[in-house]
Amino acid sequence: MTTLRIATIARKTNETEIALTLDLDGGDIEVETGVPFFDHMLDALGRHGRFGIAVRCRGDAMMDPHHTVEDVGIALGQAFKAALGDRAGVARYGHAYAPLDEALARVVVDCSGRPFLLFAAEMPESAIGRDFAASLVEEFWRALAVNAGLTVHVDLLRARNAHHAAEAIFKAGALALHHATRRSGDPARVPSTKGVLA
Repeated sequence: MTTLRIATIARKTNETEIALTLDLDGGDIEVETGVPFFDHMLDALGRHGRFGIAVRCRGDAMMDPHHTVEDVGIALGQAFKAALGDRAGVARYGHAYAPLDEALARVVVDCSGRPFLLFAAEMPESAIGRDFAASLVEEFWRALAVNAGLTVHVDLLRARNAHHAAEAIFKAGALALHHATRRSGDPARVPSTKGVLA
């Protein structure tokens, strides 16, 4: 019998209230954060990562999307950590390139249990659309990596358009996360010389 790799996270602060479910092995994608561009990026993460993602966030996004983006990243990271469990049998490593027109991004993931983000992506514009700061892309990936216990390297190799840059990063990240979280080894063995990923 295959163990389900699903986690549900509820997170409430004075700034946001989040209900999130993640299925590492697929499912529907339902995203409603109050930040349309962020919804678009989370949809891309689910589709290209082949994850089931349901997230509803209520908060102060009308003032500034920062809290919504960071807090959803925290909750999604917590869900990845819970759904991965002890990480036995997973591929552990994943990497991918993704282009979007002139933009090209590379993301490398290690389900190491050690939280770390290297974000080498100089965004070509300060804002995406009217109210989404390009710097929020890094905030999201840092929150996800730290709370999931992942080592993540993000490199934006080229871009002239910030929307294209962000979307290429999210798509490459989705593909890398998919590969890193696949069941590909001995389900009783953690892929580490230490015998533990933490």
